[in-house]
Amino acid sequence: MPARVSDSFILRTYPFREADLIVSFFTRDHGKMRGVARRARKPKGPFGAGLERLSRVSITYYERENRELVNLSSCELIESPFALQSDYARGLALDYFAEIAEQLLPPHEPNEKFFRLLVAALDYLRAGGETWTAILYVSLWSVRLAGVFPEMRVSRESGEIAEEMFAKPLKALNPRPWTKATASDLRRLLVRAIEQHVERKFLTVPLLEAL
Repeated sequence: MPARVSDSFILRTYPFREADLIVSFFTRDHGKMRGVARRARKPKGPFGAGLERLSRVSITYYERENRELVNLSSCELIESPFALQSDYARGLALDYFAEIAEQLLPPHEPNEKFFRLLVAALDYLRAGGETWTAILYVSLWSVRLAGVFPEMRVSRESGEIAEEMFAKPLKALNPRPWTKATASDLRRLLVRAIEQHVERKFLTVPLLEAL
């Protein structure tokens, strides 16, 4: 079968055999997929630093009929998350975004809007945007795009924030003193809705709450 090349985000990797990795990645055109990256754990492997979580890459893979895992042959780094990961809070936010995508997105279902959501959140953080603004924005739009948006029983301030986030792109939001206490009831509602939908608790949420 001919090779496919897709604009993708790396979501997670798992050790496989002695030198290989299982890679979960989210493509713009074919949705979330999993594949085997041969020799990825070797120092001179064909993937370099392109398999770090939330790296945006142009990934080349081969898909065989009746096989759950595709074969990854190479990836070209488009945008690296390394600069953001140097800041602890922003690094946790990236892990949270990747965990949401990994748990919420069904396999092999394209979701262009979710892909653009990740692009917008990373661009916003690279431009110096507030970490908690990005966290709440991604949480809000994730449950909406996944079809699990809960009933909004929150404070007036939180409701106004949600309405603004649905009406404006991330970079156009009104300036406000964002902290983890800002719209905390809305954030807890969204995280709880996500966790109930995937039937597990996120690893990154307690770390974010401890900031």
